[in-house]
Amino acid sequence: MSQLSNKMSKSCDTSDDIKSFKFEAIAVIESPYQEKFAIPRQPNLVSAAKGKVVLLGKANNPELVRDIEQFSHLWLLFVFHGTQEQGWKPLVRPPRLGGNVKTGVLATRSTFRPNPIGMSVVKLDKVVTEKQQTVLHISGLDLLNGTPIIDIKPYVPYSDAIIDAEAGFAQQQPEAGLSVVFSEQAQTDLMQYKQRDSELALLIEQVLRQDPRPAYKQGKADDKIYGMSLYDLNIQWQLTTLDTVLVLNITQVN
Repeated sequence: MSQLSNKMSKSCDTSDDIKSFKFEAIAVIESPYQEKFAIPRQPNLVSAAKGKVVLLGKANNPELVRDIEQFSHLWLLFVFHGTQEQGWKPLVRPPRLGGNVKTGVLATRSTFRPNPIGMSVVKLDKVVTEKQQTVLHISGLDLLNGTPIIDIKPYVPYSDAIIDAEAGFAQQQPEAGLSVVFSEQAQTDLMQYKQRDSELALLIEQVLRQDPRPAYKQGKADDKIYGMSLYDLNIQWQLTTLDTVLVLNITQVN
């Protein structure tokens, strides 16, 4: 074996000193999504979803994000804390294949990964530092409330947006094909929360247009009444036709 091969072999050695790493959260997410159900399957599908990246500990220092507002979008690297304890599987059923076909986990963006790390591109709206707390205001997020952030990087268009890249079964953005109608009760409920969040109706509509039901139910008739949590609200809804969702009511969770 040549000296070069020896060096390469040593560099690939999985000894104990490189088998594991320890990271601490540098921030935590404040998000309208209180549970996994109804979270968009990718970022920026729901532009009305607004949240905050709250810096923590030693990372709560405005110097860490100096000049970050020069970038319109950010990469967030995070931990799938909501599903972490369930472990991981080598094969998963991606929603884009109808939820019935198994694919290698590393060929998907499934949450059930060998290391429960995710990445998401979000729009940076503004940076605010008040009372010694630095917060990044973001939109288009697809993250569960309380998600730990382990790194933040600027999105660089010339490098990160590869126009002619091929994406297999996820080449095209999924169509948001459902129409959303608010019942009289839901419209009355919306008026109650309008001052608190003027875009609540838009957020609900954009989320439901994506059809948050399990992948195997999409495109099928379904008279079940569903509920989803956004902020501290419970939204009940039901499919009335194959392409129409009726929002039934909006109530505050005690």
